[in-house]
Amino acid sequence: MILFKLAYKSLLNRRASVLLTLLTIAISVMLLLSIERVRIDAKSSFSNTISGTDLIVGARTGDIQLLLSSVFRIGHTNNGVSWQSYQYITKQRGVKWSIPISLGDSHKGQAVLGTTLDYFKHYRFAKKQSLAFEQGQAFSSINEVVIGSEVASKLAYKIGDEIVISHGMGNTSFHHHDDNPFKVVGILKPTGTPVDKTLHVPLAAIELIHGGGHHDHDDHHDHSSHALVGHPKQITAFLMGFDSPLYTLQIRRNINQFKPEPLLAIMPTVTLKELWEMLAIIEKILLLFSFVVVIISLLGMLTTLLANLNQRRRELAILRSVGARPWQLFSLISIESLLTTFLGCLVGCTLFYALMGTTAGYLQSQAGVSINISMLSDYELTLIGVIMAAGFIIGLIPATRAYFYSLSDGMSIKI
Repeated sequence: MILFKLAYKSLLNRRASVLLTLLTIAISVMLLLSIERVRIDAKSSFSNTISGTDLIVGARTGDIQLLLSSVFRIGHTNNGVSWQSYQYITKQRGVKWSIPISLGDSHKGQAVLGTTLDYFKHYRFAKKQSLAFEQGQAFSSINEVVIGSEVASKLAYKIGDEIVISHGMGNTSFHHHDDNPFKVVGILKPTGTPVDKTLHVPLAAIELIHGGGHHDHDDHHDHSSHALVGHPKQITAFLMGFDSPLYTLQIRRNINQFKPEPLLAIMPTVTLKELWEMLAIIEKILLLFSFVVVIISLLGMLTTLLANLNQRRRELAILRSVGARPWQLFSLISIESLLTTFLGCLVGCTLFYALMGTTAGYLQSQAGVSINISMLSDYELTLIGVIMAAGFIIGLIPATRAYFYSLSDGMSIKI
């Protein structure tokens, strides 16, 4: 205990240099933990976006491009799938359900998705969870809209509000359609996926937005599902579920060789894996970068300790003269480095939580990554353990020198 007290007092005595060392360790710990947390949560956010869907079908582009544009609303596809092909393919044997999706429009920077009621029935996210309504219900007529939780909170929309949807993606819209306002009839519960940032309208309404259809009022009160689908020429993509995995492979092959138009069918889980393999190199670089920062900060501590040691030979000699053993001096220096590393890790964890708290909203809205602000995982604790151990081992170098100094200097020092 006396050694701990001594170590603590001597750190206080040299607080300027100790604070600097402590800060570099803290910043490196914060970086390492942040990169790790974002990396792991990005993976789970991406894999949680779509679940229980066997195939995604769209115009022939790259596998990853189709996945990103249809599910994550990143980038866009230029071509679509003709309605005839959609109807033909989804009538095949073994098809359990299908969800047509039409993208490309936006409302105040939020994506607008045209679809059918099957979307609310069959779309699954995370671990096969269904979409649930916070308030209201699904659309039942052509000029109704169901909005995601984030759209509702960001734009302060409530059930019964009338909104105008424009043609075109992003904040720039080609022309507004004041003549056809949409009424908010449902608000979905938060999912942590792009669904939260989407406005869902009936397929037939997409034509209406593009000025394709002039619907009489009789049509508005026609609640049949046909009226909600309308007569689209084409859709962006569609999702499919099958009765058995055997059908998945067979129909996928048929779609990829489909004669009437060039289509592409992908299996979301397989394509996600490909995406991870592409991003693996970036992950490794980030990880390497954060480890290098940690090593540099620990080497900084070593340099400071060694530089201080030369100035402290007199102090060590005085401690010897009051009866300190060489091994106690060895322990004293080891404890100092351990304390510095420990405090550095503590401050680093605090900074990490502060950073995550401030950037979580931004990451969710910009990158669609929902950050899980929870206790440190076993893996993260292991990382901190490794840093502590490294700090301790590095501290043994100056401690050993102190030990030999005290043996050679004895109780007197020639200065």
